[in-house]
Amino acid sequence: MTTEQIMHYRELSGEYLRHARALLAEGDLSQASEKGWGAAAVLVKAAAEARGMDHERHRHLWQTIRVLVRETGDVELRGLFSHAESLHGNYYENMLDAEEVAEFMGDVERLVEKLGELA
Repeated sequence: MTTEQIMHYRELSGEYLRHARALLAEGDLSQASEKGWGAAAVLVKAAAEARGMDHERHRHLWQTIRVLVRETGDVELRGLFSHAESLHGNYYENMLDAEEVAEFMGDVERLVEKLGELA
């Protein structure tokens, strides 16, 4: 476990989340979506790093979410992370409207809050 890496991921998450909110307010749904995804993904990476787990691929992130659900009993983590991943898909596919992006960003904020206690 590297404390420096975990702190770096935490800082990135906050930066990405702030940027995502600004982009959403500007109506840039694609970029807001990707920054929202990034805010969630780097905190999952921090939780993985803290546990000595791999975190280079999407499947590693899902494996980390599974471990966190088992550790905490908080099954909501799966749904929140799924919405974050939907935002990632929206960056490529532009499939979500503004209301959905805003809703999923709220879920990312909730996920980031929860992960902050676990990373």
